[in-house]
Amino acid sequence: MKVTAFALLSLLTGSSGFAFSSSQSSPFLRNGPCAPAITSGTSTLAYIDNGFGSPSSPLSHPSRAKGMVPKGYVGPDVQVEAAWQRVKGLLDAIAAAKESGNEELQASLSLTVYSHLQTLSSLSPSTFYSLLLSHLPVLMPFVYTPVVGAACKDWYGAIGHTGLSTGVYIDGFSSTRSSMVSVLSTYKEAHPEVEAIVVTDGERILGLGDLGVHGMGIPVGKLHLYTACGGIDPAKCLPVTMDLGCNVDAIREAPGYMGTRRGRDLSADEFDAVMEDFMEAAMEVFGRNTLIQFEDFGNKNAFRLLENWKDRSTSFNDDIQGTASVVVGGLLASLGLTEGIDRLADHTFLFLGAGEAGVGIAELLAYAIRQETGCTALESRANINLVDSKGLVTSARDNLQHHKLPFAHDRESAPASFEESVKLLNPTAIIGVSATPDTFTAPILSHMCGTTPNPVVFALSNPTSQAECTASQAYAWTGGACVFASGSPFDPVSVNGSLKVPGQGNNAYVFPGIGLGAIAGGARSVTAKDMYTAAVALAGERG
Repeated sequence: MKVTAFALLSLLTGSSGFAFSSSQSSPFLRNGPCAPAITSGTSTLAYIDNGFGSPSSPLSHPSRAKGMVPKGYVGPDVQVEAAWQRVKGLLDAIAAAKESGNEELQASLSLTVYSHLQTLSSLSPSTFYSLLLSHLPVLMPFVYTPVVGAACKDWYGAIGHTGLSTGVYIDGFSSTRSSMVSVLSTYKEAHPEVEAIVVTDGERILGLGDLGVHGMGIPVGKLHLYTACGGIDPAKCLPVTMDLGCNVDAIREAPGYMGTRRGRDLSADEFDAVMEDFMEAAMEVFGRNTLIQFEDFGNKNAFRLLENWKDRSTSFNDDIQGTASVVVGGLLASLGLTEGIDRLADHTFLFLGAGEAGVGIAELLAYAIRQETGCTALESRANINLVDSKGLVTSARDNLQHHKLPFAHDRESAPASFEESVKLLNPTAIIGVSATPDTFTAPILSHMCGTTPNPVVFALSNPTSQAECTASQAYAWTGGACVFASGSPFDPVSVNGSLKVPGQGNNAYVFPGIGLGAIAGGARSVTAKDMYTAAVALAGERG
């Protein structure tokens, strides 16, 4: 499955975006608003290969760079090709390591590619984005998932040691609203037209857990894709990390940890107050309609944060809403591949994981069923079931978190395990968002094949090391009969002489288009209808 941001944009706003494929045709790269300010001869040296050709570049001010750069000029196409050859050499080495089974070398080289690309994005953004656009399917895994997960785990080693700026870090323990305004205003001096902010506190990074400020790699990666997939000027994109501590001792006390060495000891009210200050400061500095994407906040805060701000700002939570949009799009697309199931309402769904992603998907899925059938909210949730760490979510459970209550059905029994829940409910579709590998097992998939011809198996946890099962396992255990998707890419699998290409339920298929639509349309909020519209557009792109 794939979808262009422009298809989503036309559906969301009735507008049309701009497309680009090289440094010559990109509006923002050609005109160079993301070019650095050149104030002296020495300040040009880090940017001698930027290729902007704009009034602020040393090419237009030769006196500032006199004696500091060679007289010859290397054009942007040559720069991009040279960058590609450097990266390709590393990719070839990764392929060789994979072929030989050297996973450690493969991981190390992948992190080297990530660091190289991030450095290039800072020193020569035009070259970086032209390179990324020219080789997007190949490079996306090294800019975002799965490699960004490894980069966040070693953020100092991956990028922090370079001293390059990656965005804005805000100390949530000592900052006031006025100091946040000051920090953001300083950023605005060099980037006066910020339109999209991705903000995290690093508490729930992918399926890796609490990485503190080292979660900055996620906002950075998301915004790279806003540009590559949505055509949004990178100079108008701002990654932000709120430093609110880290509860993992091994990370917080590591010599290379770059954040406050303190646990997450803010109360819910204190957290809300800090985020209130940030949101008000961001809208004061950049404008009320600035798109703000919440990313990888912990479950205990994420739902409340979204509820507090979804009607007061142009904001959405990608883990709750973006994931839901791409998964519902995948489920809609799968209807043509599942014998005997023609509507979402014909499915029995069972989720492994009842946090942000699980409940977000379940809620949008119920919305989609209502659009499909005209049923009530209660009826739309009847065949959507959740399993959390304590077992099947039922109305008999005590002290359920608020976000789980709509899916707490009346059941005579409440199995404690996912496998027992599968045997009780006979689901036609299982969706894994638990960040727990090896939980979609052979007995589970074998049981599903006995009750439905084409079980839907979405093992969505990121990175691939956290997926509930692999593509090869899913196809092997179902004899190739399942409809499979994962959160990060798996290689094609040969099954009974035919090649199966695993689907990928990556948020990158929708969030750049949703962001572009919100920005271009001047939206003051992002709604469930918008997310459903994006899901329908995505399903229509199935190849």
